[in-house]
Amino acid sequence: MKTRHLLGSAALAAVFAFAPLSYAATPAKPDADMQAVLDKLASLGGKPIETLTPEEARDQPTPAEAVAAILKDQGKPAMDDSVETDDTTYTAADGNTQNARIYKPKGAEGPLPVILYIHGGGWVIADIDVYDSSPRALAKMANAIVVSVEYRKAPEAKFPAAHDDVLAAYQWIVKDAPSWGGDLKKLAIVGESAGGNMAIDTAIAVRDKKWPVPVHVVAVYPVADTGDTEAKVTYAAAKPLNTPMLDWFFKNTLASPDQGKDPRLNLVAADLKGLPPTTIILAEIDPLHDDGAHLADKLKTAGVTTDLKEYEGVTHEFFGMGAVVADAAAAETYAADKLKAAFAAAPQN
Repeated sequence: MKTRHLLGSAALAAVFAFAPLSYAATPAKPDADMQAVLDKLASLGGKPIETLTPEEARDQPTPAEAVAAILKDQGKPAMDDSVETDDTTYTAADGNTQNARIYKPKGAEGPLPVILYIHGGGWVIADIDVYDSSPRALAKMANAIVVSVEYRKAPEAKFPAAHDDVLAAYQWIVKDAPSWGGDLKKLAIVGESAGGNMAIDTAIAVRDKKWPVPVHVVAVYPVADTGDTEAKVTYAAAKPLNTPMLDWFFKNTLASPDQGKDPRLNLVAADLKGLPPTTIILAEIDPLHDDGAHLADKLKTAGVTTDLKEYEGVTHEFFGMGAVVADAAAAETYAADKLKAAFAAAPQN
């Protein structure tokens, strides 16, 4: 494990044009446990997402299914049952309902900290079932209520529908969390990939609306820089996320390429001043690696207390694979420790 910062972003380009840069690096190779997940995923027979329709892509095997298959091969349970769940709904920004799942450690006594968890999937694929292991692990390790929320998907609902829904979910949590045994003085936001983007954007919107602010934000390999980056070249062919998939996600999500410059997506151009302390977790083998690194630099420049942690030898989607990937377990523990520290430091009055 190491922490590093890469070169600054090139000038913003059209979101679909990840032009080759003048430098290159030798791609890193996955560690053995990470490679085992990638091999198992390949054995499930999925097709390249970027060649499919959104409907077809939503039916493809997922990294979560690969992890579950490995655990089955090992004779181990696929789910930690020390956390109980309650499926519910909330009213999204369009007035319709979206699914949500509330995770709570069994036997935990309240009031407990509350975490809004936002799953990934490029705003097009995946759901709270695919991203079950991360909120489950955080609920257990941070001894917190974790609320994982669904949101409208593209292309049926274009940008900024998902961002608007997540903000509505935050407002719902602020209103209802006390009835679940939640302590709103200890409220945090966690998101992965596209969810990491929305975690930061939600914190920005909450700041601007002067709503109750989170005490900490954790963004795991967030979408944050829609310009050209070194990682989008070096890891253009990475698995399970590659650069052509990023292109495909944005083409399906945006009404026009110009929206890629919107600071809600291109967070490196957003006003980041006054945000809560933020932890950014990166995978080395990931076309989004530099997005998070550049965002960390921008946050620090804006005066935000920022912690950046990179895990070597792992790929995008590694977070949540703690049952089979050592660095994933370490990253989950690291995130939980940062959250627990923030909760402990939160004022009680």
